[in-house]
Amino acid sequence: MQIEAVPPRRHLPPLAKLALEMGPLVLFFFANAFGERFGLQGDQTTYAAIALFTGATVVALAIHFALLRRVPIMPLISGVIVLVFGGLALALRDKTFFLIKPTIVNTLFGVILLGGLLFRKPLLSVVLDSVFALTEEGWRRLTLRWGVFFLALAALNEIVWRTQDYEFWVKFKVFGIMPITVLFALAQTPLLMRYEQKKPEA
Repeated sequence: MQIEAVPPRRHLPPLAKLALEMGPLVLFFFANAFGERFGLQGDQTTYAAIALFTGATVVALAIHFALLRRVPIMPLISGVIVLVFGGLALALRDKTFFLIKPTIVNTLFGVILLGGLLFRKPLLSVVLDSVFALTEEGWRRLTLRWGVFFLALAALNEIVWRTQDYEFWVKFKVFGIMPITVLFALAQTPLLMRYEQKKPEA
């Protein structure tokens, strides 16, 4: 019996992946910044931006699925939480539900990663849909770092939305969380290089 080779798992090009992840966030920022130009005032702008962000997130997930026939676990979980808490914010006209969404998402990922380590299961490659090939020790160290980082982001979001006004939080969400995450990811390059799993030579 002939065994068919399993095709390699496809991944989106980096620019396409970035566009799908940043697209809803960029729309959210511009909706908040320029809502008044379209006749929206006060909370109307806030909830219109939340509705736009929620809808754009669904569209981004649909595009991702159409291109790859799958959705990575992290965008999927984040998208579900956006739908739930964005929907609650719109239905109850209470933006607090939307403000705490990053706290819940980051706490969830942090707990999943650190909890997996307790059972000797570094889950980072699953959560981040990683294309890296690392040794077991490499995955353990990287998972620990990302788990702590996600919890730190959750705490930072709580501090910002509880101590600053909504306009400041919007800017922090767009121009704070993403750059911090990118810088943290780049800072892991030495670890990735050190624990890269070498492919055996032919």
